[in-house]
Amino acid sequence: MNRPRLALVPGEPAGIGPELCVRLAQQPRDDCELVAFADRQVLESAAAALSLPLRLLAAEASAMAPGDLPLSAIDNAAPSVFGTTDPHNAAAVITALQSAAQACLDGEFAGLVTGPVHKATMSAGLGIAYTGTTELLAAQAGREVVMMLANDIVRVALATTHLPLRAVADAITAESLARTLRITHAALRDDFGIAMPRIAVLGLNPHAGEAGHLGREEIDVIEPTLAALREEGMLLIGPLPADTAFLPAKLRDFDAVLAMYHDQGLPVLKYSGFEQAVNLTLGLPYPRVAVDHGTALELAGKGSADPSSLFAAVATCARIARVRRTGVRA
Repeated sequence: MNRPRLALVPGEPAGIGPELCVRLAQQPRDDCELVAFADRQVLESAAAALSLPLRLLAAEASAMAPGDLPLSAIDNAAPSVFGTTDPHNAAAVITALQSAAQACLDGEFAGLVTGPVHKATMSAGLGIAYTGTTELLAAQAGREVVMMLANDIVRVALATTHLPLRAVADAITAESLARTLRITHAALRDDFGIAMPRIAVLGLNPHAGEAGHLGREEIDVIEPTLAALREEGMLLIGPLPADTAFLPAKLRDFDAVLAMYHDQGLPVLKYSGFEQAVNLTLGLPYPRVAVDHGTALELAGKGSADPSSLFAAVATCARIARVRRTGVRA
């Protein structure tokens, strides 16, 4: 069977993304083919800083030796310096992301892997608040999406993402919660090959509301929504108190956990295996997997950045692409 072709976008050119891509190019792969959407000079500078071989090929070519990396060139507006972001290059980062994503939408690639971006620099360069790559790709595809982070221990999807804590309760409605659970359920089935996914749903309040004594969101919103979705055939457990739901004995019974807000679920996931964690965008027409770390500007060009998350992101994206193509569980 032909290996799936994946589009690879390093992200912020002044951060560690380019050098992680150079490290990735050193690894022989039998699970996928990679094509980078990036600035040639940035990748070559990263390879020189790391003293690693890099041969940039035409986008249609296949890597044959360590250091080979097919490239769809996206030129930056200004030279890039390790550790120093330049808002003038924000447009090139957007172009790389959207070009790679469009190629996935057009069927030229089977999935997209992305490195970290620097939101403040993106916002400064674009002149608007850059909310994130997940939102950018969702708007381009015209899809509702869900953010999930995963490692070998647990998969955590989020009912809300980057909101102030005081806004979270109002954002959790029956409609939004049902939509999130349907997208998560479909992704576990279609992307991970789990025929009947078991999803643990956390409560919003301490002790899942303590029968209404610590808040009524569980009674008024979460429990009725879960009951309705169970009628559709979903296996949903909860709402569960968040402080005990992640115990290893309980996690063995779940295929994923839905957390109500960012810092309810992600600290546990990152503690359980930050280096191997990846960020998935569920609900897109193609698999998109990102690293679960930032640009680490202070490490850029020094060769000390850990490539584990990018390696895991590529492996995960390749597995999902195969599951979507064959229907066989990854």
